[in-house]
Amino acid sequence: MTRKILLAAVLCSVTLIPIVCTAQSAHEDQAADLFKTVQALDTRFFDAYNQCDLATIATLVSDDLEFYHDKTGLAVGKKALLDALRENICHKVTRELVPGTLEVYPLANYGAVEIGVHTFHHPGDPGNVGEAKFVQLWQNKDGVWKITRVISFDHQPLKK
Repeated sequence: MTRKILLAAVLCSVTLIPIVCTAQSAHEDQAADLFKTVQALDTRFFDAYNQCDLATIATLVSDDLEFYHDKTGLAVGKKALLDALRENICHKVTRELVPGTLEVYPLANYGAVEIGVHTFHHPGDPGNVGEAKFVQLWQNKDGVWKITRVISFDHQPLKK
């Protein structure tokens, strides 16, 4: 009797392994696809940021954007962001993602959360390099991805 139970357990295990592995593989594929999508969106957004392409930035942020910044506080709305970029960032600051820091996680029925670290360079002052952490919420609405919330924090001079 115990031999039959043992055989049945082995057969069940052998039968279930491909199912479990396939499910795990599908989950890993979805996570990799989401990572690539958000990474491409991040690159597109910050390429536009670095070149002061406000038209492209406007297509990537929601009208009701909320931007939380540890030094300047809360800014609400796409117009507030575009005005701040035009006045304070354009041709004065560039951003670079720190390699290996990008993390992407799915948000069910919404989109994704992006987390990372970036450095800021001031072209007119090469010794002035800062670093900060960020969290961005990306909403996928009918196949269109937009940033809806940003938290930018822990701004400090780059440690040498």
